[in-house]
Amino acid sequence: MKLIAHYPDARLAQGAVDYMKAQGIHCVLKSVDGRHVEVWLKQGNVERASTLWAEFEHQPHAQKYQAASWQTGSTQKLFSYSGQNLNLIRRFSQLNWLLQAVFASSICIFASMVFGHAESVFGYLKFQLERPWTWLTPTLLHFSAIHLIFNLSWWLFLGEKISQKVGFNAVLSVYLFSGISSNLMQFWFVDANFGGLSGVVYGLLGFCWLYSHKNSLIEPLVSKPIVGFMLIWMIFGFTDMFFISMANWAHLFGLLSGMLLGLLWKSRV
Repeated sequence: MKLIAHYPDARLAQGAVDYMKAQGIHCVLKSVDGRHVEVWLKQGNVERASTLWAEFEHQPHAQKYQAASWQTGSTQKLFSYSGQNLNLIRRFSQLNWLLQAVFASSICIFASMVFGHAESVFGYLKFQLERPWTWLTPTLLHFSAIHLIFNLSWWLFLGEKISQKVGFNAVLSVYLFSGISSNLMQFWFVDANFGGLSGVVYGLLGFCWLYSHKNSLIEPLVSKPIVGFMLIWMIFGFTDMFFISMANWAHLFGLLSGMLLGLLWKSRV
């Protein structure tokens, strides 16, 4: 799909989309707040779609747009939100093996630390330069339920976006490159007493951000408000305002490594 316009009134925009559909131009609306929308061309000629949209912007209240909505019945459902129905079990079963494996491994390791010997588990999986396989295993360590839920939620959300829109190899590359680089830098600047998937999460965010910026004609992998929130969260981490221990260098270098991959990754378009 290609982005052809933005509009501040979803109800009016839906009428234009319905009218364009009758002209053989199929578009969809995407919204994150229920009012402002993006108009994406799904099928049809780009120039023709742009011409029809320009006509709409000139006379957005023309009767033909409202009539088109009544004819298609779309007044029952004005537009599609970016979110999807939950159906969590079904959606999880449809994820690729990497997303599932990291998710399941993180939960199992967290459970073993809560109900078993936390120090032994941590000592076995923590970053150690002389054991290269531990350069990645800290991504599976989490020290609280909130820490675990926060990271796994973003892992599935961003990982699924990249997997669907860019491909499995992109998710795998971000996990390996961002995981190792973020862990290495956190160890280098601080010590080995850290863990969590957040470095990889920031790697996924950085990939989505730069890949979408580079390919501006395709639907963004992540919205600007999400990018803004995550960047502010990372900056606050360096200020110690929340009085909690955060692997700030892992966040920063995870973000940078993901941005690098997003910039260099070849587009499907």
